[in-house]
Amino acid sequence: MSDSHAELVLDARNGTGESPVWQAAEQALYWVDIPARRLCRWSVAEGALTEWAAPEMLACVAALGGTQDWIAGTESGVFRLSPQAGGQLGFDRLAAVTHAMPGMRFNDGRCDRQGRFLAGTMLMNMAAGARVGCIYSYQKDSDKNTRLKMLLDGFITPNGMAFSPDGRTMYLSDSHPSVQTIWAFDYDTETGTPSNRRVFVDMNPLPGRPDGAAVDADGCYWICGNDAGLVHRFTPAGKLDRSLAVPVKKPAMCAFGGAGLDTLFVTSIRPEGVDLSDQPLAGGVFALRPGVRGLPEPVCMY
Repeated sequence: MSDSHAELVLDARNGTGESPVWQAAEQALYWVDIPARRLCRWSVAEGALTEWAAPEMLACVAALGGTQDWIAGTESGVFRLSPQAGGQLGFDRLAAVTHAMPGMRFNDGRCDRQGRFLAGTMLMNMAAGARVGCIYSYQKDSDKNTRLKMLLDGFITPNGMAFSPDGRTMYLSDSHPSVQTIWAFDYDTETGTPSNRRVFVDMNPLPGRPDGAAVDADGCYWICGNDAGLVHRFTPAGKLDRSLAVPVKKPAMCAFGGAGLDTLFVTSIRPEGVDLSDQPLAGGVFALRPGVRGLPEPVCMY
């Protein structure tokens, strides 16, 4: 364990705070609160929170290159988000998704190093344990038309998507209690195709279920240990290097940011209907100083 202290950035009380993305040009952190259907922004200079309401749950976001807009995986597909003054949010569909069954939505996702937007889907009723989740990529096809392409299937709760610094390894987890596994794939950067799936880390013997993730400049993989109040760092060989604590049980996703990309921001979950007296800051956003630097988050180029 590290004695690194987790600093509370914002007592956000998010139902499910996910998909943190650092915007260096703004010196601001963006993320989503899934059940609240909100895009959130916290400015370092102003110390202020701004929120935009969406008509659907927002699960994962990435910045759209050359714009002030965002791309998002939602309940019904992939959308372009255009934040406006007064809390208004432009919400334009880029691609619809055909789910395997009702009650599904997108979950974890991000851009690869080439700017393709990848995201996974899940059945919101996790207790059902239905392996109906798929990984999709929003990219250009051979005719140069942008479309949603299914890459992988058979997941319950796909999570932990991240890419190595050279973009040639894709990481992906399934955080469902019956799986709790992180895989590595060879990733063809020319075609955006994952292959050669193998177990990177079996999280079952370790504390916490694998949730959202980030990769640092050394190529190490950081993943939130949901239910354990920890963020784990694994080497590229899959060896546990260290675990940093946060003062909540359900850290959801981490992202590097700050002026030197040396701050690890962590969003979290505030579960309903449970006693929170031992974790009053559940749903907050936290900052850790792990002693390593991250990489700039890729933007969507499609």
